[in-house]
Amino acid sequence: MSFDFAVEATAGSARAARFETPHGAVQSPAFMAVGTLATVKALDPQDLRDM
Repeated sequence: MSFDFAVEATAGSARAARFETPHGAVQSPAFMAVGTLATVKALDPQDLRDM
């Protein structure tokens, strides 16, 4: 697996970046729900989207 990472802004103390994975691009900062497989299975897909 490989991914690309690019810093897009560094004004002041803020940072913005973009990284691309085989599943798509992610702009940062971004909230990403991370959990064990069991935790994710216990949540409704709509609940994950609402996070």
